[in-house]
Amino acid sequence: MNTRWKPSATVAAIIARDGRYLLVEEETPEGLRLNNPAGHLDPGESPAQGAAREALEETAHHFVPTALLGVYLSRFQRPATGEDVTFLRFAFLGELGALEADRALDTGIVRTVWMTPDEIRASAERHRSPLVLRCMQDHLAGRRYPLELIATDLSVLELK
Repeated sequence: MNTRWKPSATVAAIIARDGRYLLVEEETPEGLRLNNPAGHLDPGESPAQGAAREALEETAHHFVPTALLGVYLSRFQRPATGEDVTFLRFAFLGELGALEADRALDTGIVRTVWMTPDEIRASAERHRSPLVLRCMQDHLAGRRYPLELIATDLSVLELK
């Protein structure tokens, strides 16, 4: 029996300010991990809209994507179950907006934390994905692509 390979489409907000990156500390099946504000792309939204939504849900901050950092493919095997998962991540740079102080963080998010590049490198064993470090490195290297690189057909947006 042939099984169709279906990587999970995810979106991430790579947020830097004053030499630090905004990460979330979250509960995962592998324990408490650090991640960029990120999650699965939802039906009826463009990747940029998904990144803005995930940033708000996980940090309580509004986020306006201004550039595509990159598109990443990574594979992960869950130690507890052996499940083989592949993620296709669209990572965005942007402007961090207002904080909704009364907004509860998404389920599983313990807290937000600002970390320096050195702190992020030193905590690699706690990263949810190798893409946390890779996205930071790409940002520091000056990678940026126009948002128009990703076209979302209106038929997708009409799913809402």
